[in-house]
Amino acid sequence: MAAGAALLSAALAGCGSLLPRGASDTPAGFATFEEAQAAVTRVVGLQTRTEELKALGFDVAGGANVTLIPYPDIVARLAPYPGVALDQLDPGIRECIASRSACRGYLFHFERQDRKREGSFWLDFLNLRRHTSIKGWWFDALIVVSDGVVLFRNYGGQASTDKVERQVNPLGPFQPAGESAGWQLIH
Repeated sequence: MAAGAALLSAALAGCGSLLPRGASDTPAGFATFEEAQAAVTRVVGLQTRTEELKALGFDVAGGANVTLIPYPDIVARLAPYPGVALDQLDPGIRECIASRSACRGYLFHFERQDRKREGSFWLDFLNLRRHTSIKGWWFDALIVVSDGVVLFRNYGGQASTDKVERQVNPLGPFQPAGESAGWQLIH
């Protein structure tokens, strides 16, 4: 019995495949940052109709991961300085200001993250040391519309995310209990 446990321990000692892996997707029709960027660049201010947006991957009529931005917030985002003359603003922004409450903004957020734990199975399992590799991308697109026409669009994001999270718990599996007890003492 003890020999079986020792054999199992030896087999698992270097087995990184037992470490957790995961992915986080914000559903979109885009597999990469570049695909999302190419789609949003096909949206042309003062030309593209709102019914064309869904085919490009930007569903303003109830798509996932879209935030409706009301007129006052749009003005605060696109014309934040009252000292800037109206004629110095983008024509689509001027049109939005002129159409007032008929102007709506849609902020689309798309993201992909792959998380993979690396290192020693036993150090991770015993909550002593955890290393998590995170790779992915994120993309935001702001599309402003009024009366069925896109007035303005802008986008940003990060084409490539590559980071490592490191966590060391000297108390191992007892670390959460210590943190909980500390919180109880303070409160």
